[in-house]
Amino acid sequence: MRIELPREVERFGPIMIHDVQKVYELDSGLIYAKNESKKRAVQRISYESFHSVEEDMVIVIPVKNERIKLLEGVLLGIPANCQIIVISNSPREPIDRFMIEKKALERMAKFMGKDILVFHQKDPELALACEAAGYTSILDHNGVVKNGKAEGMILATFLGMLTGKKYIGFIDSDNYFPGAVHEYVKEYAAGFLMSHSKYSMVRISWHSKPKIIESSLFFAKRGRASEHTNKFLNRLVSSFTGFGTEIIKTGNAGEHAMTMELASQLDYSSGYSIEPYHYVGMLERFGGIIGPIDEEVMNNQIEIFQIESRNPHLHEVKGDEHVKDMSYAALESIYRSPITPQALKDEILEDIYNRNLLDKEKPFQETIQYYPSIRSSDIRKFQRTLQNHVYYEFLDGNVSRYSMAVAEINRNVHPEDLEETEELGQLEIK
Repeated sequence: MRIELPREVERFGPIMIHDVQKVYELDSGLIYAKNESKKRAVQRISYESFHSVEEDMVIVIPVKNERIKLLEGVLLGIPANCQIIVISNSPREPIDRFMIEKKALERMAKFMGKDILVFHQKDPELALACEAAGYTSILDHNGVVKNGKAEGMILATFLGMLTGKKYIGFIDSDNYFPGAVHEYVKEYAAGFLMSHSKYSMVRISWHSKPKIIESSLFFAKRGRASEHTNKFLNRLVSSFTGFGTEIIKTGNAGEHAMTMELASQLDYSSGYSIEPYHYVGMLERFGGIIGPIDEEVMNNQIEIFQIESRNPHLHEVKGDEHVKDMSYAALESIYRSPITPQALKDEILEDIYNRNLLDKEKPFQETIQYYPSIRSSDIRKFQRTLQNHVYYEFLDGNVSRYSMAVAEINRNVHPEDLEETEELGQLEIK
């Protein structure tokens, strides 16, 4: 890949937000030549460099009632070296959609030669593992993980940490273009290769979103919700720097990736607000405005990369109500922040009323729930709770039952501490 180096940057305490970077070539060849200059405005990234990062990356696909054909396309776009985790919250009754997905994943793995791990968000054992780890905030009154995309992503982050990988990326399951999915993962890797910090995040800025207008394709540059989210996130930054900025262009980026170090440090919010709250939460916790300063983060900095994809982004159309809900949640995450000035809050309310996201006669309802970072959770207790619970892994189409204690999932366990149980075909800790 040939990609331009970051040019503009907005600094907010230890947080560095890089402006959008353009990709100039998707495939730029093999290893570096001996005399090849690496000090250029456009950097070439080789196959070998991508390979090393992808081997250390988990790609999470949150699923809920998705069309199997769409899910298949997303899966086949993910590079072979990445570990795939599918976290599903599809209903189990009256029709067991999760079982349908699991059968489809088995078939896909056989033809694609991929290793796929699949979990259900409402699995009681996963809830018990969260409870054992001391992370009970995502559990509902029935003692299982709450509904919601954000809650599934947090759960997947726990599971991703057990793999021993360095990076975790998220891709929505409703993408129609496998080529776009493949490009996103490459751009995740490119961002991590350019980063100088172990606390880094890569967010995808779509090149365009195709729409049909008067029987013709129109390639819109921004989504309907993103335009407003980005505007108010930039206003929030400007409120403290004193300079106007348009640096943030990925406020609603569902396609994003992080180092595991950063993923474990971040606070989270529920529902559709999770992506914009990445920005808001980082400004709150690490911007030096409120709360104690984290010396470890301050010394390493946080780098946020925004990379513009070349493939158009075409996803499932979920209607105007979906867009309204997403926009409302995004703006609420900014409005509720303790660092948001009152003048900006007034602007947000006016925007919400003007776009009919809320009736003026109704109060601005608080719909967001907040979840603490998982850094204080006991990941070893999370793992031990699952060690005898059998899940399914589709290895090149061969279904094998395994426990969460297998060396493939927990690289922190030394091979000598494992023994094979022939009856179940799984590995257990002695």
